[in-house]
Amino acid sequence: MSLAVTPKPKRAGAAPKAKTRLEPVRDAERTQQAILAAAEAEFASKGLAGARVDVIAEQAGANKRMLYYYFGSKDDLYLAVLERAYGGMRAKESELNLADLEPLEAIRTLVEFKFDYYTAHQSIISLLAGENLSGAKFLKKSRKLRDMQTSLVDVIRRVLAAGEAKGVIRKGLDPLHLYLSISALGYFYFSNAATLSVAFGRQLLSEEERNDRRQHCVDVIRSYVTVR
Repeated sequence: MSLAVTPKPKRAGAAPKAKTRLEPVRDAERTQQAILAAAEAEFASKGLAGARVDVIAEQAGANKRMLYYYFGSKDDLYLAVLERAYGGMRAKESELNLADLEPLEAIRTLVEFKFDYYTAHQSIISLLAGENLSGAKFLKKSRKLRDMQTSLVDVIRRVLAAGEAKGVIRKGLDPLHLYLSISALGYFYFSNAATLSVAFGRQLLSEEERNDRRQHCVDVIRSYVTVR
């Protein structure tokens, strides 16, 4: 038998509890993040041209009017998704604190991180592929992207300099080209895994194959940077 709970009567003249100013702000942030998450999935699977704003709004639990209010247009939303994808990756990279590690350990940590990040966030592979097909049309409009990338290259430069000073990393390495190589080893693997799996008759996205590839990436980069 269930017992009904009788609500307590309100005191006469009692004013309703006022919401704090933070509540509307938090609601707006949650809504925007929900829209961005839904948009990332839609853009990654269908590209900019095929993505539908009404689907994004529905998946986010919002409405199109709210979507346009926060982001202005479909194109602006797409750019916001790209910046969010890059920003999320950069934020996680900054948490590695590479400059505080021993140089070779820092390099290994970065290689493993990039590979693991692609494993966990494969939508970024599709987003980048689509944007490259457009000639980076939308990222050229970003005011945030260059700062994100420059800060990471500066950290790698410090790691390389520390490794040179300790005699464990060979001299003259370009931090940008090193980062491009680290990124490429993982990116190409995931972006082409479907076709390569068919071509070579191996399930390259299986856990065993991924682990082998991850270690291969570490070995290649470590061999390249280490003093011979």
